[in-house]
Amino acid sequence: MNVVRFQEIINGRTYVIEVLAVERDRWRAQIVRRPDRATAVMPFYGTTADEAARNLGAWLQRATRAAT
Repeated sequence: MNVVRFQEIINGRTYVIEVLAVERDRWRAQIVRRPDRATAVMPFYGTTADEAARNLGAWLQRATRAAT
């Protein structure tokens, strides 16, 4: 299983995004779960690891900006 991790700072918060191949040309990105935090964000998909991570990062940027 090929897993790629990205660390992103979005609206002042650090997120670790984990992306893994689920099919050929289909990658799933999700926030890495940490024992001290609950995560209920749906996974985001893309044709490459970068695209999937960008899709999730863009959503996080919009969601966290709206929450503040």
